[in-house]
Amino acid sequence: MLPGPKDDTSWTVAGAKARLSEVIDRAQSSPQTITRNGKPSVVVVSAEEWRRKTARKGTLAEFLLESPLRGADLDLERQADEPRDQPL
Repeated sequence: MLPGPKDDTSWTVAGAKARLSEVIDRAQSSPQTITRNGKPSVVVVSAEEWRRKTARKGTLAEFLLESPLRGADLDLERQADEPRDQPL
C-alpha cells in the first residue's frame, strides 16, 4: 500500500512524493500541508489561491489615505540625541 495523507490535508514527505498528483489534485480545493519529521514544512495551494493571496490590493498611497490613523494627532517628533560613535 502506498503512503497516503495523515488526514484529509496533511502528508508526510514520503507520502507526498509517492502521490504527488493526488496532492496537486487535492490542493485545487484545499491547502495541503507536507510535514517533515512530524512538523509542518510546506503548504501546497492552487495557483488561483496563490494569486488571490498575493494580489496587490491598491497602492501605498491608497493604503495611507484609508488608514484609521489618518487625521489623528500623533506625536511623531524625533529625538534630538547625537548619533553614537561606532568603530568601523
